[in-house]
Amino acid sequence: MPSRKFELDQHFLKSPRLALMLIGHSNIRKNDTVLEIGAGSGVITIALSKRCKKVIAVEPDRETAEKLKKNLEKYEIKNVELIEKDFREIKLPTEPYKVFANPPFRMSAEIFYRLLNLENKEGKIVKKSENNRGNVVGLWPSASQVAVKNTTFSESTFPKSIYLILQKNLALKLIPTDRHYTSQLGKILQKSYDTKIRYPMKKTDFTPPPAVDTVLFEAKLRQE
Repeated sequence: MPSRKFELDQHFLKSPRLALMLIGHSNIRKNDTVLEIGAGSGVITIALSKRCKKVIAVEPDRETAEKLKKNLEKYEIKNVELIEKDFREIKLPTEPYKVFANPPFRMSAEIFYRLLNLENKEGKIVKKSENNRGNVVGLWPSASQVAVKNTTFSESTFPKSIYLILQKNLALKLIPTDRHYTSQLGKILQKSYDTKIRYPMKKTDFTPPPAVDTVLFEAKLRQE
């Protein structure tokens, strides 16, 4: 069982077989580099290592990271780079990459902000200013610029695909539809990504079980 402190509100997958099945529902391929956020002791990490060229696993908790290292050594896995930092503090890959992760629920929105070079200013989601970029790699696709409520995103390189295990109610708000409310973040995503619920999860898939419904959410960079 994962040793991470559960105040982070993270619910870990129980089964390596389930992790492989979920990855099978993605477009991750053998030549891909994949960023995993909140790697835990490695259930998803090890599954990803079998399906892609390189895994960049981010795990800030020292005790959990040590367990992950031991599991990687145990299974003689060589294609995983472990970064023992808070995801919000790391430098994002400069090479083309995809994201697959089961992060703490409370970090879900922040993960999108970090990946897409955004920030929340007084309730409005805007492009992060140049003065505050730090190590952020500015990433918006397409040859033309895209305006979202006075926010302009210029051409650059974004994650080619994003797969996150999310609370279902958040995932629904990220998918544009007339049937329910679409959040600011969902409207921004739709400018360059096709979004959908890829797979509904069961509460019994996790330890500890979440109190809410969860899904595997997909955002695929639209080919233009």
